[in-house]
Amino acid sequence: MKLLSSLTAALLLSASIPTIAEQPARADAVQILQNGSRPSRTGDPSNFVGSVRLDPLFPARMPSQMSGGSVTFEPGARSNWHTHPVGQVLIVTAGLGWVQQAGGEIQEMRPGDVVLIPPDVRHWHGASPTNSVTHIALQEQAEGSAVNWLEPVTDAQYRR
Repeated sequence: MKLLSSLTAALLLSASIPTIAEQPARADAVQILQNGSRPSRTGDPSNFVGSVRLDPLFPARMPSQMSGGSVTFEPGARSNWHTHPVGQVLIVTAGLGWVQQAGGEIQEMRPGDVVLIPPDVRHWHGASPTNSVTHIALQEQAEGSAVNWLEPVTDAQYRR
């Protein structure tokens, strides 16, 4: 009998807890953005070379201007040259990737590495020729923009 009343109490309690979808999206409330609730999309060919998948993690939410996403580059894929008005942080979660600042050498990035890209520094990042790479990208907006896209990284620049 005691087990039945405990089970009944648990069911009543769980019925009174709102689900994630029912919770209000108030600015002063903790919110969980459930995995799988934001669809993946393909990287725009005008900003990327090769096969790139973008998985949004969170949008900028006032008063913060920071947004985040997980980006997966297949072998040989890379971003175009670009800058970020407030800078960018990359947290590598899988694979082997490359990053290059204009005028600098290509550098390897591996799982656990954190890449700090200062504001307005011209750079690109992506996978190595033989391995995919996934990283979490964090960036802030300035005047409504988080990135300034430039020209593609050529095969000659990439293979240097």
